[in-house]
Amino acid sequence: MIVDTSTAPLRRPLRRVGTVLSWLAVGPVAAWAAIRIAGLDRGPLVQALAFTPYVAGWSVLALALAVALRRWWSAAVAALAAVALLGVVAPRALAAPQPAATGPTVRLLTANLLAGAGDARTLVDLVRTHHVDVLTVQEFTPDAQAALDRLGLDRLLPHRQLNPQDGTPGSGLYARWPISGAGIRNNRGGWGFSQAYGTLAVPGAPPVRVESAHPSAPYAVDQVDAWRADLTAQPPATPDGELRILAGDFNSTLDHSPLRALLRTGYVDAADATGEGLTGTWGPYDGDLIPPVTIDHVLVDRRIAVRALSVHTLPNSDHRPVLTTLTLPTPRDLALPARA
Repeated sequence: MIVDTSTAPLRRPLRRVGTVLSWLAVGPVAAWAAIRIAGLDRGPLVQALAFTPYVAGWSVLALALAVALRRWWSAAVAALAAVALLGVVAPRALAAPQPAATGPTVRLLTANLLAGAGDARTLVDLVRTHHVDVLTVQEFTPDAQAALDRLGLDRLLPHRQLNPQDGTPGSGLYARWPISGAGIRNNRGGWGFSQAYGTLAVPGAPPVRVESAHPSAPYAVDQVDAWRADLTAQPPATPDGELRILAGDFNSTLDHSPLRALLRTGYVDAADATGEGLTGTWGPYDGDLIPPVTIDHVLVDRRIAVRALSVHTLPNSDHRPVLTTLTLPTPRDLALPARA
């Protein structure tokens, strides 16, 4: 038998090129998966981890490339990374079972107004069209308050706890029902964003505390500690006590460990619960070339049922308002033993 070895010297360099290409595709994905699973969001990794859903999609392509090149070691690593990333990302597109709450329906809307620039008419139209009961706003200014009231928000949602400020620190809470125990909480880090809060007296339901959440943004490496401190200082859920809702711009996604730690106190992310957890709320909406990410959230006590969630457009803001439909438990619901 005569063996043609004339192409062997050519195949060896090509094989090395294929190996290098496969690891160039797989290596970063594997590192990303390790960082995400281990919760190593530190320094510049904080901003990067916001884009984890996109990397989860790329992990499938990296696996396909390694398989196509028959690089089995890199394919095995790629498979593990893909399983890890898709395992934390994919459930956000699947609706979860809800608690058996039988109380009144509450429609809650949250919106970041981008230093008051968000279009007031659009916001009031959303409140009117969707029969919104509770509105939380961030980056709320005196001009924004005046514009909203001129358009009739004071008649639609007459009860309020407001802290309008020039620039970005302002916050507001509007409601259809009376508010008690209201106040303003000031975050200490970064921009010093404020958070308006109050306890709503919703007929047929126990009192529910609502807060317009706005922790600091990790816009630079030297701001990461402030971001983490503000998230850590957010009021935890009280699953054996009063009902609580945090709604606003959290400047973090479900891939950030401080937000996941907050959820573990007894909150549920409304978008995640309804299968809308991959819908972007911030990024390109004022012209920036940034892929959409989900940093605006409605966190509800796990005893509250989330019935629907939708994301809307607000001209002149870089955020999209989030509208949720909730069912509150009745006092009788809270007295029943929890289901396994």
